[in-house]
Amino acid sequence: MVEIHAWRRELSVKGKNGIAFLMAAVLIWVLITGVFLLSLDLYTQNILMLCSSGLMLPLAILFSRLLRAEWKFDDNPLSSLGLSLNLAQLAYFPLLLWAIAASPVDAVLFFAVITGAHFFPYGWFYSSLPYYVMAPVIAVSVTVLAAVQKGSSQWLVPAAMVVLLIVLILWLEWDYRQKTAART
Repeated sequence: MVEIHAWRRELSVKGKNGIAFLMAAVLIWVLITGVFLLSLDLYTQNILMLCSSGLMLPLAILFSRLLRAEWKFDDNPLSSLGLSLNLAQLAYFPLLLWAIAASPVDAVLFFAVITGAHFFPYGWFYSSLPYYVMAPVIAVSVTVLAAVQKGSSQWLVPAAMVVLLIVLILWLEWDYRQKTAART
């Protein structure tokens, strides 16, 4: 059990709590916000939203290099779990595709809830409370916002995602600094 905790701590510190991926997500959600501010038909906006998610890996690689964050550790058996957790999000894409077809006005909400909720297991992976707290906060917040605005301002949900992701990044940065300070 002590070994698993040490592996998780190594992933957290060397991987910098996954902040590179979240920085990429912020840029993607800024792009999605811009798409929903444009005077395009809803179907086109939803397709552009979906296509924008393809930028995640290249942007995450770029931010990882800038932050000097590591993803894979040959001596840490948990390192491949992070990739599996990310790929697990793809299992929700049929739901998103259904939302685009059946309820286009709610597609951005579905995407935001899926994105927020998928952060929960990273709380365990990185031993980080911010993921545990912010996953349900994001999912519930965007749902309430969508219910209140009732499709009149589609850009509010992705804009809220940007703000909530920045809060998560700042909290994770604080968590990372606490962990690195404890190592010295």
